[in-house]
Amino acid sequence: MKKFFLFLGVLAFLSLSLSLLPSPACADCWSDCRQDDIATIQCLECIFMAFLSIATAIAGLAVFVMFLVGGFRYLTSMGDPKGTEAAKNTLTYAVVGLALIIGAWFILQFIYEFTQVDVTKFEIPK
Repeated sequence: MKKFFLFLGVLAFLSLSLSLLPSPACADCWSDCRQDDIATIQCLECIFMAFLSIATAIAGLAVFVMFLVGGFRYLTSMGDPKGTEAAKNTLTYAVVGLALIIGAWFILQFIYEFTQVDVTKFEIPK
């Protein structure tokens, strides 16, 4: 059991490390926000973009881990009613979390369709 959670921890660390690698869009953003190698208020756009991508990755990883833990609990419950119920609850919470993530995305798209304001873009006028 400890090896399983160690494996999940390593997987989480690697996936978060890969999400922190600078993307080409972020590199352009960082080079545009600095003037004479001094950070300006425009750098908040880059920080917000990086935060949003990391938060999305963490949310997706959390849902994935919840599904793994729920499935593992269900397989190891061996017919025990309490163990089976705990596993079903874990899987239910994972589905609810996934629904909330997808629902938030739909709400943001709904706002964009009716107002034509892209609320996922954080832009500071120059």
